[in-house]
This record gives sequence, C-alpha cells and structure tokens, in this order.
Amino acid sequence: MTGPPQDGTEPAEPDLEGDLEGGDPDPAATDQQAGGDQPAEDLEGPRRRARREREERRAAQARATAIEEARREAKRRAMGRPVQEQKTLGRGAVRGLKLIMWTTVIAVLVVSLGLVLYFTPVMSTRSIVVTGLGAVTQEEVVEAAGVASGTPLLQVDTDVVAERVAGIRRVASVRVQRQYPSTLRVTVVERIPIVVKDYPDGVHLFDRDGVDFATAPPPPGVPYLDTDNPGPDDPATQAALQVMTSLRPEVASQVGRVSAPSVAAITLTLIDGRVVVWGTTDRTEEKALKLAALLTQPGQTYDVSSPDLPTVK
Repeated sequence: MTGPPQDGTEPAEPDLEGDLEGGDPDPAATDQQAGGDQPAEDLEGPRRRARREREERRAAQARATAIEEARREAKRRAMGRPVQEQKTLGRGAVRGLKLIMWTTVIAVLVVSLGLVLYFTPVMSTRSIVVTGLGAVTQEEVVEAAGVASGTPLLQVDTDVVAERVAGIRRVASVRVQRQYPSTLRVTVVERIPIVVKDYPDGVHLFDRDGVDFATAPPPPGVPYLDTDNPGPDDPATQAALQVMTSLRPEVASQVGRVSAPSVAAITLTLIDGRVVVWGTTDRTEEKALKLAALLTQPGQTYDVSSPDLPTVK
C-alpha cells in the first residue's frame, strides 16, 4: 500500500470523466497509445473505398478528355479552321431525315418505273379500238390516227391523235383514251345531216352547225335547203337550221324543203305541198309548239310568224 508523497504535496485525483460519462476512449489516442500512427484509409470499408476510387477515376478521365478537347480546339484555331460544335439531333430531326430518305427512295422508284414504261415496249400499243362508227370505217380512223403498233402508250399524244381523226369530214368530235396495258380507245361522234343542198357535183350534206361534211345521196326524211351561201358562217343558214332543230320529230319528218332567203323570211314546205310561214327566229320554241297543233287542222298555209295569232288558210 502506497502512502502520501513525502514532499508534502497533495496527491493527484484520478480522471474519472470518461468513466462517469460513459464515453469511449478516442480511437486515435488508443492507436497512438498502442504504439503507431495508421492512415485514414484503413478506417474505410471496402465498399466506400471502391466507390471513392471509381469517382476518382471518372474525374481523372473527364479531366483528360477536357484537356484533349482543349488541345484540339487550340490546334484548329491556330490552323484557321472553324471550331466544330457538337450538335445533338433530336427525335424530330431524326424522323424528318427518315421521311426525306423514304420520299427520295419512292421518287426514284416512280421515276424509274416511268422511264421503263415510256422508253420500253412493256406497255405498248397493240390494238386500237374504235367506237361510235356509222358511215365512217374503222380503217379510216386507224389510218388518220397514225399510231404505229408497238408505240409505248405513254408516248402517244392523245390530243394530237384526236385532232388527226377529227380531220375526217364526217367526224364531229373525237375522244382518245389510253387503256393499259396495250389498248388505245378512240370514241367517234359522227355528224348527222339536218339539211341537204344540190350542187353540180351531187347532193351535199350539212349538219346542225352548217358544216358541209359529205357528198352523198340524200338520206330519207332530210329536207333540202334553199339559201344563197350555205355554210357555218352564213346567218340565213344558221336561222334555217335553228328552225329545223326546234321542230318536233313528227313535224320535222314532214318537211321537204326549208327556204331562207334571209333571217326574217323563213318558209317551210311540207312533203304534201302545204306551206308554213315561219318568219324570223324570234320565239322559235313557241312557234314550234303552235305549229304542231295547227297541222292537225285542214288547210294549205299555216302562218306562225306571229305566235300570238297563228292562222290557217
């Protein structure tokens, strides 16, 4: 048992703070007391150490990349080249590029197909079908069309072919159509004679427009025309034709001759010798209706020049 110090000083009190507070001793102090200094890394767990090392590697790689980009940019600037800017394409831009690409591909395919059809006999003219024929023969139409067999349909100018066929005097109108793969259809509307006129070379047929389209025997039921200068530009001819086309079929079939010395003095002579005084072309439709009723009455002269007061003599 140890006694108080002999020099007369008070004995040191023991440090009981750590024991009274229940605290743990300082690890660093403990380590130092244990006899050596240890690095802080030894206090990290394996997971924290691995995460710290990954972050350090990423930071080092980012610094290296930034340094390399800065070096390249400085080099481009020193050589006078424009600095390239990185651009990121969005979804809309990618979609637009795809649309442009597919549109280009489709356009190339369409053009290629058109060139094949235009320059090769894949779809060529092998037959010409003509409809609407009467007095005109198919041989006349085919010859006038002038389309050689084997000509690609796309090379056939339908308007030009129609003009050629329309050059036939008896043809009033023409329609030309392509029918793939190898047919050209020509639809013809022939002229119909409304009146005829005697000439030294024979009887000439005139259609509703006053066109002299044929020299042939007069068809049954078509009246003769008495005018000085018949033709599409003659006012008297046009007046006579207007009257004839306004008549009802049963009345028109009875007319044997229509005389038009002027536009104001039109006269119809029926096959049985009766005479119709028509006058001018005013109120033509009304006159035609009155004449159909008047012809049911006996008489020799039927005057409808004034449709309000038609007379029979």
